[in-house]
Amino acid sequence: MVNQTKNFGFFHKSGILMPVSSLPNAYGIGSFGKSAYDFVDFLVGTRTKCWQVLPLNPTSYGDSPYQSPASVAGNPYFIDLDILHQKGLLTINELKENKHNTKRVDYGWLFCNRYLVLRRAYARFLKKKGCESEEYRRFARASKSWLEDYSLFMALKVKYNYCSWNNWAEDHKDVKRARKQKAQYAEEMGFWKWIQFEFDSQWQALKKYANKKGIVIIGDMPIYVAHDSMDVWQHPSQFLRDESYNPTVVAGCPPDGFSPDGQLWGNPIYNWKFMQEDGFKWWKNRVGQCFKLYDILRIDHFRGFAGYYTIPFGDSTARNGWWESAPGIELFKTINQAFPKGKIIAEDLGFITDDVRELLASTGFPGMKILQFAFYDDNSEYLPRCYTTENCVVYSGSHDADCTRTWHKNIQGPAKVRFARECPRNIKQSRTYDVIELALSSKANLAVIPIQDYLDLTNEEGRMNTPAIAEGNWNYRLSPRYNTPSLVKKVRDITARNGRAK
Repeated sequence: MVNQTKNFGFFHKSGILMPVSSLPNAYGIGSFGKSAYDFVDFLVGTRTKCWQVLPLNPTSYGDSPYQSPASVAGNPYFIDLDILHQKGLLTINELKENKHNTKRVDYGWLFCNRYLVLRRAYARFLKKKGCESEEYRRFARASKSWLEDYSLFMALKVKYNYCSWNNWAEDHKDVKRARKQKAQYAEEMGFWKWIQFEFDSQWQALKKYANKKGIVIIGDMPIYVAHDSMDVWQHPSQFLRDESYNPTVVAGCPPDGFSPDGQLWGNPIYNWKFMQEDGFKWWKNRVGQCFKLYDILRIDHFRGFAGYYTIPFGDSTARNGWWESAPGIELFKTINQAFPKGKIIAEDLGFITDDVRELLASTGFPGMKILQFAFYDDNSEYLPRCYTTENCVVYSGSHDADCTRTWHKNIQGPAKVRFARECPRNIKQSRTYDVIELALSSKANLAVIPIQDYLDLTNEEGRMNTPAIAEGNWNYRLSPRYNTPSLVKKVRDITARNGRAK
């Protein structure tokens, strides 16, 4: 079954990349509350078709949504406190106590404070006998493949003061033995189940509102999971590990001109042989959960499904790694058979080889084009005039890249000359908007622009993540004053001018 962009249900449209965590509100981080609904209305006003988000999974040390303790669970921080108040689960005073209207997301403050107020809400939920409602029971049934183990995993996390699960007592490291003791953790497990229920309830209501307004949600699925995750603890046979529960090898990227030591991500590597033998059940469950959350799924680091870079566990750099092959073609045949109507975007960036191109062609998924990569060769595949098909998604930049305003300021040498030649100058707009126009005017079926570029921000104001830098990332917050008539008109005009507003 080949998946084509024509199955997306639209042609030649535009989207905005806007992380939920970056939405403005008074409680320290974006949520599924009023500001999210306001952003949907902003998209409607600008005649933008798609809202792309970053992964909605919980975050852990480092605050990265790409290093989650549970690949199928939702981030508790995105639960909106005002909605909990409307449900009678929080008081006005409790809302006031949790106001933290900072310019950047303060994850340390959130970790110390957010769960306290969520526990108060949960206590009132129990008094209302919410666990006995049909809505709650329906969610629990639909999530039975992961919810019980996730809630037990988190209950044990609390017991061990959030240390990594491979440092727990032997009876708890082994998931089968831990399950036999879950009765004594039932109360704490109930709290973590309710968090996932409330997350899902609020997100599905927001998604329903967006879809009703004609907005399509693009989600993001990281290729890897963290070692300190429910996934590895629940399904150890799916990963390469030793008898002490440690990975034998971990993921990363090889050294290059930008990073002489490479990138050491530290994620455990999949036991691809085992996965293939059991029919990729783990992947089907994971992708299926994603399709419950999103209309279109972007799969991160797609090249890793053709060949992946492995590094010995314990190494301090990626220098000693090597490449291995993965059964990506067989995996995506299985995925397409399981989800014949599933809509997928492949993040086919990085070190692209013939096997990656073959994998992308075999799936029919649209790949990605980043314009900031386009000016370093005369006939770069990222240049719009070089696109061989409309079956692709073009971006001005990404969450891992410079804001386009800063990128343009720093571009030098032959790349700067090519940029001046390839990107037409419009004296009525900034060079950032010239790049946006280049994306929107391309033949790509979908053009996605980070909100920071529409706001013409610099790195100091809006950069989301700097790869290989461990701290200070993922904390960008949108100004609550972004939604002005002038910005709505500016985005709507450039979208319409390039035929993407129909």
